[in-house]
Amino acid sequence: MKLSTKGRYAVTALAHIVLHGRDAPVSLAEIAEAEDISVAYLEQLFTRLRKANLVDSFRGPGGGYVLARSPDQINVAEVMNAVDERLRATKCVGEVGNGCSGDRAQCLTHNLWEELSAHVYLFLNQKTLKDVADNKQSPCPAVPDFTALIELSETSDTLDRNLL
Repeated sequence: MKLSTKGRYAVTALAHIVLHGRDAPVSLAEIAEAEDISVAYLEQLFTRLRKANLVDSFRGPGGGYVLARSPDQINVAEVMNAVDERLRATKCVGEVGNGCSGDRAQCLTHNLWEELSAHVYLFLNQKTLKDVADNKQSPCPAVPDFTALIELSETSDTLDRNLL
């Protein structure tokens, strides 16, 4: 599973609207400048978000976008789905029920990656745009601190070189 810019930028742009669009619609130009995302890319994303009924648009001076529902009623999985972000960890190419490669055979690790996909979906389905805007996410204590591991490795490498 690879999270592309489509999903990340869509969630970022909508979180920007949550934080800055309380009194008036937010323009794509404002989002683009604040979040360092191209306006052309945002236009593509917002076309999809509007079709999914996640945002409403207003034309003319002072126009822009507002959320179609309250931020606590829009979950991140909906946003990802709206912009066609793939939330599956499997690389299987077969149709459902036809196996992983189309030959009715299932790859050896298929169930492992399917279970991971389910966990990712459930996690994103439980997180709302309000949660994102309120910055209520916290690191999982079970996940190692990769920054500390890298620093430890670099320190170890330096010690090894000094000993030689």
